[in-house]
Amino acid sequence: MIDNGSTSLCCGNLLIYQRFLKYYFRYQLYCAGPRGLIMASILSVDDSTSMRQIISFTLKGAGYEVVEAEDGVKALEIAKTRSFDLVVTDVNMPNMDGVTLIKELRNMPDYKFSPILMLTTESSADKKQAGKAAGATGWIVKPFDPENLLDTIRKILG
Repeated sequence: MIDNGSTSLCCGNLLIYQRFLKYYFRYQLYCAGPRGLIMASILSVDDSTSMRQIISFTLKGAGYEVVEAEDGVKALEIAKTRSFDLVVTDVNMPNMDGVTLIKELRNMPDYKFSPILMLTTESSADKKQAGKAAGATGWIVKPFDPENLLDTIRKILG
């Protein structure tokens, strides 16, 4: 028998209670969907601090977990330590540009099929083709509408 002052449970009731909790939490996760109670994690890569802040503010406001990187090299370091559900990257950055970052990520097993969005001021057909050839899933031109970004991410992540 367990008695903590406010609740008394005998061993039989305790086992029933533990089983109830086990199945209750499984049911809660099932109802929350395939991602459970945790929103998708997104890696945001841009050399502009203000742009990273805008993206982060927009995504965190929608409930996403956001990790920021200032260039492709830093993003690649972070991506090697954990996986993300989505990567949003600029094209023109110091140290490693976005197209090279995408190529490097696509060579990693965790990112072979992960969605990667290009969010950039570049709108030329050549740059878009280079991004597509590297493995970009989509392309959004800056300046962007935050709702458009969120709608695109929702469509990609399902």
